[in-house]
Amino acid sequence: MTALLRLLPFLRPYRGAIILGAVIAVLNNAVGILGPWLLKLAVDALQSGGTVALLAQYAALMVAVAVAAGVLRFYMRQILIGVSRHAELDLRNAFFAHLQKLPASFYNRRRTGDIMARLTSDLESVRSVLGPGVMYPLDTISMAAFVLTMMLLLSVKLTIAVLIAAPLVSLAVFYLGRVTFRLHTRIQQQFSALSDCAEENLAGVRVVRAFAQEEREYRKFDELNREYVQRNLAMTRVQALFMPLMFLLFELVTAMVLLLGGRAIIADRLTLGGFVAFVGYLGMLAWPIIAVGWVANLFQRGAASMKRLTEILDVTPEIAPPPVPHRPSVIRGEIEFANVGFSYDGDRPALSELSFVIPPGRTVAIVGRTGSGKSTLVSLIPRLFDPTEGRVLIDGIPTTDWDLRVLRRTIAVVPQDAQLFSDMVSANLRFGAPDAPQENLMRAAEISQIAKDVAAFRSGYETVVGERGITLSGGQKGRTALARALLCDPKILILDDALSAVDTQTEEEILHGLRRFMAGRTSIIISHRVSTVKDADEIFVLDEGRIVERGTHDELIARGGYYAELDRMQKLEAELEEMDEDAAS
Repeated sequence: MTALLRLLPFLRPYRGAIILGAVIAVLNNAVGILGPWLLKLAVDALQSGGTVALLAQYAALMVAVAVAAGVLRFYMRQILIGVSRHAELDLRNAFFAHLQKLPASFYNRRRTGDIMARLTSDLESVRSVLGPGVMYPLDTISMAAFVLTMMLLLSVKLTIAVLIAAPLVSLAVFYLGRVTFRLHTRIQQQFSALSDCAEENLAGVRVVRAFAQEEREYRKFDELNREYVQRNLAMTRVQALFMPLMFLLFELVTAMVLLLGGRAIIADRLTLGGFVAFVGYLGMLAWPIIAVGWVANLFQRGAASMKRLTEILDVTPEIAPPPVPHRPSVIRGEIEFANVGFSYDGDRPALSELSFVIPPGRTVAIVGRTGSGKSTLVSLIPRLFDPTEGRVLIDGIPTTDWDLRVLRRTIAVVPQDAQLFSDMVSANLRFGAPDAPQENLMRAAEISQIAKDVAAFRSGYETVVGERGITLSGGQKGRTALARALLCDPKILILDDALSAVDTQTEEEILHGLRRFMAGRTSIIISHRVSTVKDADEIFVLDEGRIVERGTHDELIARGGYYAELDRMQKLEAELEEMDEDAAS
């Protein structure tokens, strides 16, 4: 239950409303307990020969009490449940904001469906603690205090007899609460697996259909779904046992009161009106007794879910902001790697002893075999990761000292796997620069060669692309992502194999426009095509995380190393393609 203490900061801003709700709860119960006492007076009046007019007065007072209690209860629920909704909003925003701070390595280890389950189902269980879990304890504790006081005034012996049943209720609540915690944790774990299965199939629906695996994926989902139902049924059995058990205990207490109270009336130690009032108060005490178990159930479910949330909230972001963030007024765009090393797992290095300087306004290309560390290298520049050895500096300042927002606004990265959002083309283009002028958007679209494709769309720039841009081809997604980066007007532009999905003719047109755009900007181009990188000011050849060759296109060709071999192979492939085209014609 200590996990629920993490909720206190989210309730603290609303402590005024909680105090007001608590005061109203006390007033509501103070008014509500008058009902059985009025009934006592009415019954005693009947025994002593009271008039109809007197009974009518008691009846009117009982109606007034009921109305007043109803109004107070309405405002109590509105205030306290409202607090839970506002606290839920704050918790969900805090959880989402924390997710945005977590490094890429976290998402490499976690399933999307599992995170979504915690953000939805688990958070809803926690909200129940923030709302009913706060309201009902306030309500039931004050009600129990008032009711027990009135019962003691009527009969001390009967009240003590009622309280004998309290340990039985406590034992039942304690045992079933532990079972509830365990079962709810298993339910939420299965819901995460179910959500993850659904998310993967929806995201990969094209692959599933391409391999005709719909039936297998359905069986997999059905198996997870059935297990989810079975775990919920196990929880249902516990919940089904709980309420009858509470009512059984209450009925046993009522039977005991009937016997003891009847003897007290016969012995003239208790009036009939007092006995009726006592039974009325016993009925009012039934809700606090039952609510204890129900609230305990809510707390156990909420604690299980909050524990799952804290598993993520307690993950420390690897990219920590500096104590005094650097926000330069002028950014030149110089990039320096000073003896940089990096490892994903702390064992096998992905980069080793990298030292180089890219002057402002220069264009550097990086080539190398798959897995040589090209994407890892450029991911260190915007601090997607921090180097495990050495330093990366921008304009002579370590990236770890920069204001992270300023640093990343300075840099635009176009990855090979372009990520688009289910929104209009224009919204995707403006993602990094929502206030950019329309003429800048059109210019970026022209440079990336996506403008002609958009013009052919029925709704032009207002066309809504599917989730992850599924309605666009690979080349269209890549060019849209390129235009999005250009619209940000970055000082440093990184193209991580961004043109791999376009044909050579379109690539040449894009590069022609990019040369003018990159003038005065520091640019890094990663590519497997020599045609893409040959005009760079300098080319780095990366192998196993080290720079094994560097120089201009002509210098590297003259050396006869990996780059020269890559150029020869690509020229040979181009000649073979031309021969095939000639043969086909």
